[in-house]
Amino acid sequence: MTDRPGRRASAMQLGTATYNRHMGHRLSKIYTRTGDAGTTGLGDGSRTGKDSLRVDAMGDVDELNSTLGVLLCEGLPEDLVTLLTDVQNDLFDLGGELSIPGSSLLAAQRVDAIERAIDRYNETLPPLKEFILPGGSRAAALTHLARTICRRAERTVVGLATGEAVSTPVRLYLNRLSDLLFVLARDLNRRAGHGDVLWNRQRTS
Repeated sequence: MTDRPGRRASAMQLGTATYNRHMGHRLSKIYTRTGDAGTTGLGDGSRTGKDSLRVDAMGDVDELNSTLGVLLCEGLPEDLVTLLTDVQNDLFDLGGELSIPGSSLLAAQRVDAIERAIDRYNETLPPLKEFILPGGSRAAALTHLARTICRRAERTVVGLATGEAVSTPVRLYLNRLSDLLFVLARDLNRRAGHGDVLWNRQRTS
């Protein structure tokens, strides 16, 4: 089904209202005992197994967001702090959308914003002629770690989409974000004076 602007706007409003209605009262109580039998509540009030693909996807996105939180503790340049904080907020919207089947919380324009960031940071880097290893500075290594978690989140979401509705912006955002994190890892190594850590394919045993 093709998304229409009016339909997506209505879906986003409905998704936000649903999230606020069902989730707004949960923040004051930490434990509820409602998940002791192996199910968990979704944002629309329904319940599903904790081993479901939807919960896996939500968990992967949460893990990604938490890893970015660790990365942000590294004393990054201010431009990256601003960019990655925006990404964290996007991931919260994305996770909220996953928690409410059929909702739309992540705006399609956020995918465009990630693509613009990729272009902006990539144009400052030298052409890449070899594969690189995750590493270099600690901040770059953490960015690579976030990239791999993002790839896993994308794979889980793609698996979920084979049987349930998942919006196009969710899938595209995770795909582009992993590309951005690859570029940012290179950028951080450049700023730290490390340069890329190149794969040595001609090493001797």
